[in-house]
Amino acid sequence: MDKETLIKKWLNDELTPAEKEAFEQGDDFDLHQTIIDGAKQFKASNFSEPRSFNDFKSAYETKNITNNRLDWFKPMLRIASILVVGFGLYFTLFYDNFTQIETFASQKTTIELPDQTKVTLNAGSEIEFSEKDWNDNRRLNLEGEAYFKVAKGKIFEVITSQGIVTVVGTEFNVKQRNNYFEVQCFEGIVKVTSGEFTKKLLAGDTYRLFNNIVTEDKTTFLQPDWTTNKSTFKALPFKAVMDEMERQYDIKIIVENVNTERLFTGGFMHDNIENALLSITQPMDLTFKINASNDVVIYGNKK
Repeated sequence: MDKETLIKKWLNDELTPAEKEAFEQGDDFDLHQTIIDGAKQFKASNFSEPRSFNDFKSAYETKNITNNRLDWFKPMLRIASILVVGFGLYFTLFYDNFTQIETFASQKTTIELPDQTKVTLNAGSEIEFSEKDWNDNRRLNLEGEAYFKVAKGKIFEVITSQGIVTVVGTEFNVKQRNNYFEVQCFEGIVKVTSGEFTKKLLAGDTYRLFNNIVTEDKTTFLQPDWTTNKSTFKALPFKAVMDEMERQYDIKIIVENVNTERLFTGGFMHDNIENALLSITQPMDLTFKINASNDVVIYGNKK
């Protein structure tokens, strides 16, 4: 008698005493009995009972296939777990030492670097540096604008998308916004490298790169205007002025009939939005309106 027929008769309690004795002495009997005993522990559910031995056989074989697949998949899960842990350790060891400082609209902040260099960030700006090897590699990345009072020591570098500023110990300001790059030296000597251009700035010198045009100027100030809550501009498009006002006051400016490429020279304070708007609109013969949503509309003259 083949095994399938024997199991079928056993399930239906149709074995003769001799057949039953032989079946119970088989190698698979304990497994079959365990399955039957376990099945008795379950209550009726939404699953239908096997209607025949073929149903039982099909379910049994499916269970074995699933277990085989899981047996193959478990080592893969272990490998994946090891990789996840490994990547976690890698990023912890190599990237957790990077510090990012960011300011948002209408926010300024001053921080002290590990060598006691002081950095003041203007609104909407960010710096990133590594604390792990700072004493041997005084270098940071800048997006936006920042004023530096660099402690004397090894070479100090400020890296932007449009140029690198290199010093030893000095005070200077770096501004990098879109296609505008400006460096002002207030104390000591600053070396500016932008593409193939390299220039040393002394105290009072200003370097500007705007729309790929380099200009040089002088400043009599002892520190950047924005650190005393004032923004100043010299022959810059009106759009750049509006962008800065949006950063300082956390507002949205909409224009109607305004030539935003028209050059502006002047400035505005950071402590009163109406006075600030008057400062930038009156010289340009413009008007403005502050909406309830704190949005600002600047109007030009219709022709």
